[in-house]
Parts: sequence; C-alpha cells; structure tokens
Amino acid sequence: MINPKKILVFTACYNEKENIGKLIFKIKENLPESEILIIDDNSPDQTKKVINNLKDSISKLYLIVREEKLGLDTAHKLAYDFAINNNYDYLITMDADLSHDPKELTNFVKNLEKNPFVIGSRYIVGGKCEMKGTRLMMSKIGNLVIKFFSKIDCNEFTTSYRGFNIKKLKNFHLNNVKETGYSFFMGTLFELRKQNFNIKEIPITFADREKGISKIPRLEIFRTMKNLFNYVLKK
Repeated sequence: MINPKKILVFTACYNEKENIGKLIFKIKENLPESEILIIDDNSPDQTKKVINNLKDSISKLYLIVREEKLGLDTAHKLAYDFAINNNYDYLITMDADLSHDPKELTNFVKNLEKNPFVIGSRYIVGGKCEMKGTRLMMSKIGNLVIKFFSKIDCNEFTTSYRGFNIKKLKNFHLNNVKETGYSFFMGTLFELRKQNFNIKEIPITFADREKGISKIPRLEIFRTMKNLFNYVLKK
C-alpha cells in the first residue's frame, strides 16, 4: 500500500471575508485529505472571524493572523516554513479570491508525484484566462517578456497557483527568493531554474474575481519589469 501524502493547501488573504468561506469549502470538497493554512494580515473586514467560525466544522484548518499587512512574499515564505516544519509532502498555493478553481487541485497532486514544482498556466494548451481588456493584454505581454529575457522555458510566471514537492526540493527555500511583492512569484521561478529544478506547467482557468477588490497596485507591472532586467543583468 502506498503511503498517503501529507498535503497542505495555502492561501494568503487581506479583506476576503466574502470569498474565504466558499474557498475553504471548495478545497475540502475537491481535496478532502488536504489540510488548509490561511495567513491573514489582520484584515479590517474581519476575515479571521469567518475562518475561526469554520474551525469546528472543518478539520485541520489553520489560521495565522499577522499584526499588519506584511506582503504576499513574506506570507508565502512563512507558509513554506510551516510546510517544512510540519513535515508535509506537498504544498499547494493559490489565491483567496476564487480566481483559482479548487477543482484543479487533484491535477496538481497527480503531477507533484513526479515533479518537484508544478505551476498552473493560463497560457498553454487547455489553459484559459478570463480577464478582459487591458488587464488581459498586460498579463499576456508581461509573461511573454519575462520568458524572452529570462530564457526560462515556461509560459506562466505570475500566477500563485502552484505546487511544491517539499521532499524533492532539496536545498530549496522560498527565503532565497530576493524579489518582493508580486515580483516574488516571478523570482521563485528564477530561483528554481538557478538550482536546475524542473518546472512543470499544467493548464488552469483563471477567473476574474466576483466579490471584493483586487490588491494588485497599478505600478506593479513596472516593478516586475525592473526586477526582470536586474535578474538578466546579473546572469
């Protein structure tokens, strides 16, 4: 009999009380064997109350509340530490706003059996991005530019829907990623490639959020490009 894998699904949130409960239920519905970690940066809308109210009915639901808004990169690094320290086999990360479909979690688990790192891609065959207008154009162009200058054979650099096979990623840690903010997601692939880990893309559908407000600053695309060119110059 094959030993079942210990799986942690993680999301970071800030003012997601309208989405977080539905996300938790959908994760458990599609991957009931998983455990869930949520890091909340002390959301003013009291997201943590929704999560705490679900703890009695949802098994192995963990919540870390930080005192202030400390950023996505530090939240993901903390989650990676949590996964290592609690001996998880797989860590799967995703957005809290329901833009990532929990129905795709089983495909992540399947692909993590043989791969150290799996990323959900909107821009490969079978993938789909439901953003429209300028947002869609900037996303597509941004990922193409990153691929061209980084020379990494990957079509998706900026989504947070990704999986880590902790046992296979020897000597790797997100703490080594120097890029911050949303550039952190791009920087993670830079660090993986630096250590010669295989990057496996699987198709996902990215949905536009229905409730709440996007947290991505308008200037983030320019910060990302700056970090990309800094990476290229240092190679």
